[in-house]
Amino acid sequence: MAWIDVAAAGDLAAAGRLVVRHEGRQILLLDTPAGLFACVNRCPHEGYPLREGSLGSGTAACILTCNWHNWKFDLSTGETLVGGDRLRRFPIRRQDARIEIEIVPEDTDQRRTAILAGLERALHEDDADRQVREVARLMQLGLDPHDALRHAIHWAHDRLEFGTTHAIGAAPDWLQLGWQGGTEERLIACGEILGHLSDDARDRTRYPIPAGISPWDDVAFAAAIEAQDEATAIRLMRGGLAVPLSADSWQRVFMQAALTHYADFGHALIYSVKTMDLLDLLGPGLAEPLLTMLVRSLCFARRDDLLPEFRSYADQLSLWGKADASIGAPAPDAFRRASPKSAMAIQRNWSAQADMRAIWPVLVEAAAWQLLHADESHFRRPDLKIADNANWLDLTHALTFADAGETAAARAPELWPAIMLQLACFIGRNSGFVDAGLDTASFNVNDPDAFWQEARAGLLDHGRGRFIISAHLIKTLLAAERLARAHPQLAPLLASALGRFLQAPLKERHLRRTARQMLDLVAQE
Repeated sequence: MAWIDVAAAGDLAAAGRLVVRHEGRQILLLDTPAGLFACVNRCPHEGYPLREGSLGSGTAACILTCNWHNWKFDLSTGETLVGGDRLRRFPIRRQDARIEIEIVPEDTDQRRTAILAGLERALHEDDADRQVREVARLMQLGLDPHDALRHAIHWAHDRLEFGTTHAIGAAPDWLQLGWQGGTEERLIACGEILGHLSDDARDRTRYPIPAGISPWDDVAFAAAIEAQDEATAIRLMRGGLAVPLSADSWQRVFMQAALTHYADFGHALIYSVKTMDLLDLLGPGLAEPLLTMLVRSLCFARRDDLLPEFRSYADQLSLWGKADASIGAPAPDAFRRASPKSAMAIQRNWSAQADMRAIWPVLVEAAAWQLLHADESHFRRPDLKIADNANWLDLTHALTFADAGETAAARAPELWPAIMLQLACFIGRNSGFVDAGLDTASFNVNDPDAFWQEARAGLLDHGRGRFIISAHLIKTLLAAERLARAHPQLAPLLASALGRFLQAPLKERHLRRTARQMLDLVAQE
């Protein structure tokens, strides 16, 4: 590109610094003892005018300091000495009595590499603002913002000690919501995903992934997951990638493994479905890191069906479709206040008398009713035993599991019995945290379609301080909306339940409860 005449040399010499404009960009010209320099006038950190900054003296005459946050830039080398983001500079020269600059087009490949390097530093430093800035730079160059997510998943996959987290679970829904809008909405979605991944990998420790590869064997893989043998399961997984197994085959493998137990309070199935959704959105290049995280999470998953209240899960699954005359036909609201054991027994007995299409909507209705009737006073009590700790997020899991269950059953219908029994576990567990007499009239939604639209828009500026909260907001909202489309008769109830949850003042920390519980715990040591 040709040199551009931007100022009189005398004017720059007299002022020491001038700001000129070129094609909408502000460019700062500096005449210093160290020479002439030109750079963008806005600090890459938060946009403060660098014209108001300070120059060093002597050997530091080429050091420009932004006085807002003390970021420092070496104008001679381009290095950022204090701070993070790179400051863009331009060639400058004195030509006769004029000052000229050259706006050299940046090499796109080199710029992309630099942006991703900056993103990685921002992930490592948990700098959420810079993560968003780097994605914005990709978008400004017309590059794919998904590349930032792909890079972040590779960065995070061995830094998540126990594998897949809510950051992965919420990512497909953020992408769905963001890509329904324009540039700003897409940037918001990417920022939520990146920030959550960075937050979940907060200790920055790398947890080595076992090496090696073994020939694919689905029976051996299931046995390795059951034995919580991560090394064997990952070697077999690599063998499956080498075959390669189809997406449909992987879906069945992981969903079956997830449903063998009532595991991780249902997160095993949710993560299995969402991982495959994310792989479909971001491409096969992420298969190994995403599936590695999923295998690790399945191996580390809690086996909640070993707890007394859920211990009958395997027995009820083995008896599926067999009637128990002592139980009788359930009332329409039988699941709302049932214990986990009773809910599973009712569910299994009903399976011998009715079609799944009649049973499933009743379970979904019970899950939505419980969320609408959540006992908020319980969530705030400081005098609970550890086993009774519960909050709003716990009650949302029934709906996100139901949504994942419908997706899983559509791909593998043979999984319906396990899916329905596990939803009964959710409902039974949540029954202790509802207020059946609560007046919910003020939460009624008469126009669900308008509600979903308004709620989606609000979520793009949610203002919640913790990523775990915003992840549950997005997952539950979109899960409920999908369930409402599948079961239109439940749409008003689902919208009302979501309306109450989205408006709820979530208590994020329980100082007094934690102190009391820990005092009680250590007193018994």
